[in-house]
Amino acid sequence: MAKHRVAPTLLTDGISLVKGEQFRSWRTVGSVVAAARVFSMRDVDELVLLDVAASREGRCIDPAMVKSVAACMSVPLAVGGGVRNLRDFEATLRAGADKVVIGTSAARDLTVVRESARRFGSQAVVIAVDVVDDSSISIAIEGGTTVVECDPVDFAREVVAAGAGEILLQSIARDGLQKGMDLATIRRVTSAVSVPVIASSGAGSYEDLWLAFQNGADAVSAGAMFQFTEQTPRGARNYLSEHGIAVRMAD
Repeated sequence: MAKHRVAPTLLTDGISLVKGEQFRSWRTVGSVVAAARVFSMRDVDELVLLDVAASREGRCIDPAMVKSVAACMSVPLAVGGGVRNLRDFEATLRAGADKVVIGTSAARDLTVVRESARRFGSQAVVIAVDVVDDSSISIAIEGGTTVVECDPVDFAREVVAAGAGEILLQSIARDGLQKGMDLATIRRVTSAVSVPVIASSGAGSYEDLWLAFQNGADAVSAGAMFQFTEQTPRGARNYLSEHGIAVRMAD
């Protein structure tokens, strides 16, 4: 049986570690590399690093930052932020990412998805599906600043058909609030695609993560929950294991 994964998320504005709510109100909360080192010592399954400002600023996440984070990690690293084309994708991989997260460019043109999957393999291609709210009738791009009338399920199916190997499913309405995840959308998307889905946004407790798995998620990702509470990825895995979810347990 495949093990379910627990992956902390680190958000950056391109310089510092940031914390926001609903993809806005960003404030600096520390150092990206320092936070990555902490999670490395906490025996996480993988790490997600996203530059929340890159797309709207018309740039790609800084390879130097990716390299610094990758240097202190011994687990898979998924990196996203402003990846627009095959050149950006390759630069991010070369900097140390194991998987590259694409959002805005995939919604505008599936070419980058097809080309990246063809050249580097579907396992390296993760598509961010940023759902606007629980009504699940639209997604957003450019760091949540532009709404696209597109059913998240339809978009997920399209990117998987183009070669994506994984979906990062995020909820703008629930982002950073720690009040629970959008279980209905998690269930809809996971039921519609054959690739793993990382459920993100809104987790505030171990039970929230358990509910995401109960609704079909293959992995869960959380930022504020692991950075600003006493809850830890290891504690999450212990809780999940005790409640019937197959997870990797530390030696």
